[in-house]
Amino acid sequence: MATRLNPYISFDGQARQAMEFYQSVFGGELKMSTFGEFGMQDTPQADQIMHAQLETEAGYTIMASDTPPGMQYRAGSRITVSLSGDEEKLREYFTALAEGGEVGTPLEKQMWGDEYGDLVDRFGVNWMVNLGGLG
Repeated sequence: MATRLNPYISFDGQARQAMEFYQSVFGGELKMSTFGEFGMQDTPQADQIMHAQLETEAGYTIMASDTPPGMQYRAGSRITVSLSGDEEKLREYFTALAEGGEVGTPLEKQMWGDEYGDLVDRFGVNWMVNLGGLG
């Protein structure tokens, strides 16, 4: 599998509506998972989007989520670059991007089964790296 670079947009409770709108604009297949589906059934965020992915016929991929509980929503940092695909290459990218930056989540297995990590590089750009099927 080749690697992919995708925009990942953070929302403050409007991810479902935004992604449905993007689907109406670009077409394609939209998949969404809620926080409730991943163990947060009895929380106010249960119906909010933990991960959404729109794959279009034109080859575009747009990803999004609502801001997770415990994280602050910052309007100025709504976009994150998401990398997914070939594991060996992505491990190299993660290590290189982290140099001089700050790792938020180390690259490790997550509750959805994939390995995942995130960081802010030395230039302040947010990166998410997912090794597996979700991204």
